[in-house]
Amino acid sequence: MSIVLILLLAVVMSGAIARMLPLAIPRPLVQIAIGAAIGISGTFRATLEPEIFFLLFLPPLLFLDGWRIPREELLKDRTTILALALGLVLFTVLGIGLFIHWLIPAMPIAVAFALAAVISPTDPIAVSAIAQRVPIPRRMMHILEGESLLNDASGLVCLRFAVAAALTGTFSLYDAALSFLWMAIGGILIGGSVTWVVTRTKEAISRRYGEDGGSQILISLLIPFGAYLLAEAFHCSGILAAVAAGITMGFAETSGPVLAVTRIRRNTVWDMIQFAANGIIFVLLGEQLPEILAGAADTVRVTGHHTPWWLLGYVVAITLGLAALRFAWVWVAFRMTLFRQGQATATPSVRTVSAMTFAGVRGAITLAGVLTLPLATADGSAFPARDLAIFLAMGVIILSLVAGSIGLPMLLHGLQMPVDISVKADDDRARVAAAEAAIAEIERVQHSMAEGRKDADLYVAAAGRIMDEYRDRIESRSQDAETSTLARRTDKIEREMRLAALRAERTEILRKVRARKLGSETARKIIRELDHLEARYAG
Repeated sequence: MSIVLILLLAVVMSGAIARMLPLAIPRPLVQIAIGAAIGISGTFRATLEPEIFFLLFLPPLLFLDGWRIPREELLKDRTTILALALGLVLFTVLGIGLFIHWLIPAMPIAVAFALAAVISPTDPIAVSAIAQRVPIPRRMMHILEGESLLNDASGLVCLRFAVAAALTGTFSLYDAALSFLWMAIGGILIGGSVTWVVTRTKEAISRRYGEDGGSQILISLLIPFGAYLLAEAFHCSGILAAVAAGITMGFAETSGPVLAVTRIRRNTVWDMIQFAANGIIFVLLGEQLPEILAGAADTVRVTGHHTPWWLLGYVVAITLGLAALRFAWVWVAFRMTLFRQGQATATPSVRTVSAMTFAGVRGAITLAGVLTLPLATADGSAFPARDLAIFLAMGVIILSLVAGSIGLPMLLHGLQMPVDISVKADDDRARVAAAEAAIAEIERVQHSMAEGRKDADLYVAAAGRIMDEYRDRIESRSQDAETSTLARRTDKIEREMRLAALRAERTEILRKVRARKLGSETARKIIRELDHLEARYAG
């Protein structure tokens, strides 16, 4: 219990320290440093069991990524995403596996392929944290998210077969292909089915007996774990099951009504879980670092050298190899897919491809995956070069994070991706249609409420004020490009003024509470309303 509290405290401290540092150092690096300090102290030691790590952290995080990723964007760039999530992983495993075996002949080729498999998946959590101060273009972030949602499973499947080859000395491409299809298709079907069954059952109960917000939130927390465990029980991919469960959750939400207050509370709970879990992952990564470094002197002897500096050279070489393969693959993938979708040119810029290359940082999946390497082979002898593989994987994680922290902000500043011009038009049409529906409903409600009443003019006046706001929205989104641009600038100015007014209201309410001129319960109610309005205008 004490180590859990220490980890949570480290996550809280990392945010404050990252803001206080003069340089824009991303939070994951700060969290790794704090974790390393915890590990060096020796007072607290967390034994990182890969199976428990996978179960506790990956299902909810992958479920949430699948839930919140824009499904239309995912489908729109599906060719590019699949090329990165599947093709690039296989390309990386083959290329880097052969490179590692050439670089370190003492490492058996099967172990080299296993190491290549665990360092092939990228980590979107680290990318998001690195790019917090320099926004990633929306389309690029969607591609990175989609890639990372799928390449975890393909990388870990490759790891499983590489380990089996290292243990048995045999490898069957036919069996590997069949197993991959079973794991992938089975995981997707199980994850989607679990979410569909649970949400439909929940909706049926809510319609008949009413909605319980607390139960709704708890159910959403249990779905990813249920999907993951059920898929693993059938020897399918629990990772893909969690992702599929999240994507299905997004579709299910469009057909099942949920109370607004439940959605607000549920989003708050999930945001907290995401923040804490992401932070703990990187703190744990840093906490394992001192123990891995302590064995560097023994590990380097496996390579046939005598100084630990050779290990650093290997880490740099492998990281550069990963970057070179990713750059080449992204260039080809973008040229064949993304830059041929209605663009004037089919040649991606070097800057765009370089940004995608630096965004390929490694993280928690790589660490947990390499720790699953067995301790011994079938005959009881030690698994060859296991400590060396763990050290190299840890080095690649840290070096890729450092490189991304330095390179990504520079490359992302002002970077433009090919845009889909239909997105803005779709947004305008949807808002106009919603406003027209609102006006029609206000007119209906006004007549039904005012019928036969002496104060009917009050209802007419109230309805008129509300409908005027909707008509302004329709007009601002139904004009030509120049007028529409001016209207958007006016909206921005008005939004900033509304935000300033709301903050002034909140300040005055808090002043009255401090002066004991207003009760705390009334103040909380007013501030909650102001918070929701501010979130609406700030968003």
